[in-house]
Amino acid sequence: MPLESLVEFITTLMTDYLYAGVFLAALIETIIPPIPTMAVFPTAGFIAAQNGLELHELFLLGIVGGLGASIGSTVIYLIALKLGRTVLLKYLKYVKVSEKKLSRVESWFQKYGDKAVLFGRMVPIFREMISVPAGLLKMKFPKFLAYTILGSCGWSITLIFIGYYFGIASLEFL
Repeated sequence: MPLESLVEFITTLMTDYLYAGVFLAALIETIIPPIPTMAVFPTAGFIAAQNGLELHELFLLGIVGGLGASIGSTVIYLIALKLGRTVLLKYLKYVKVSEKKLSRVESWFQKYGDKAVLFGRMVPIFREMISVPAGLLKMKFPKFLAYTILGSCGWSITLIFIGYYFGIASLEFL
């Protein structure tokens, strides 16, 4: 399925089933990295504006999206934890991650650990990949999950509000 078709599917999913759609879209975009985060949460905010959602509903939508992304991140964390470095390197080479790059990421992660997971969840592209060193280096799962949920919810709420702003602006423009 080409990327455009996948983005279109996700947009339709969010339009038809807003909360469940955002949850599933966030889960899918976290596990399948080519799907841009910027296609999910701002679009959800835009759709929310078109549907007249209120402030508390936007926060709930952001939390639902953050939980979907957190589950996706947890899947990546568990894969890295269970497969280990050697097996994972075999697959990472297909996305142009060499052993040297992975070593640099691991040493950076050891230096910043907890903060890397919390703030890494708010950086495009990096947000999906931060789960790999966390799993490989056996970060304690409760800590990983707490920082992942906080970072993911913060990111999704922020982007949903940005999309909402543009959705409201477009309604005023018309």
